Amino acid sequence: MKKITLLIAFTLLVFCSGAQSVAFDFVVAADGSGDFKTVQEAINAVPDFRKNPTRILIRKGVYKEKLTLPTSKTNVAFVGEDRDQTILTYDDFASKKNRFGETIGTTGSSSFFVFGDGFSAENLTFENSAGPVGQAVAVRVTADQVSFRNCRFFGFQDTLYPQGNHSRQYYRDCYIEGTVDFIFGWSIAVFENCTLFGKQAGYFTAASTLPESKYGFVFLNCKITGEGEGTFYLGRPWRPYANVAYLNCEIGRVVKPEGWDNWGNPENEKTARYVEFGNRGAGAPTGSRVTWSKQLSEKEAAEYTLEKIFSAQSTSPAFDTDWMPELAK
Repeated sequence: MKKITLLIAFTLLVFCSGAQSVAFDFVVAADGSGDFKTVQEAINAVPDFRKNPTRILIRKGVYKEKLTLPTSKTNVAFVGEDRDQTILTYDDFASKKNRFGETIGTTGSSSFFVFGDGFSAENLTFENSAGPVGQAVAVRVTADQVSFRNCRFFGFQDTLYPQGNHSRQYYRDCYIEGTVDFIFGWSIAVFENCTLFGKQAGYFTAASTLPESKYGFVFLNCKITGEGEGTFYLGRPWRPYANVAYLNCEIGRVVKPEGWDNWGNPENEKTARYVEFGNRGAGAPTGSRVTWSKQLSEKEAAEYTLEKIFSAQSTSPAFDTDWMPELAK
């Protein structure tokens, strides 16, 4: 394999998909046919603080790596060769101990840490394969302006962690699976045309939205499904002021009639911002919903546009700029 000299130039690589040809800066292939055999090697090769995108093609294969995208690796794009056959996985879990005998905790269990702003991913599977052993995160995102399209996220408790408290994230046409609190955190995150699958029993969300954020987790035109009947809540507040909205979603019988849980603390009912609008399906009727959730009016629902959710003013202090994900255009 020819050695890449980053200070001179990037290698121009072409990946053909139908009639389209897309240039990639690096190719990762587990069989050694690309520029790197591991994903982390490709991340490390990206020059720090690039303003232009660095596109990385990941060939089909199972890549068992604990991955970190540092803050200095900006505007990195992962593109998988095949969503179901390109798998980034690891198997840490919260109660696992490090070499000093300390538990690594929920955050430490993450298979993939995303710190670099402007990250995007397409056609990939992200997984924590530890199994039903408590908290075990597949992806933790603290960066701003992060997007995923046609990706799968597998785990049990705490699968997906949109953790950044000054972070905007966009998930489109994705599949997310888990048990307890399997989408949780502080970030402003939109899930559009996604499928959420609840395994066993639990809670789809555990938001900890900041009080000053106008939006938290927003589900637009999603499918909410899973195992059993009445086995899942739409969400419970990990912290006061949790903010979650389901708009125009198909909600299956897996959702309990009351919809929402207060995490055993009635005080959370005073601050939680749990709203619904225009949903359908066996779990969508609102007659038995908890009284502290809200059904939006058409005027209120009209405020849930990508332009407004991702605007600079969607939280305080404001973001530096407005943002519209490329995958949404």
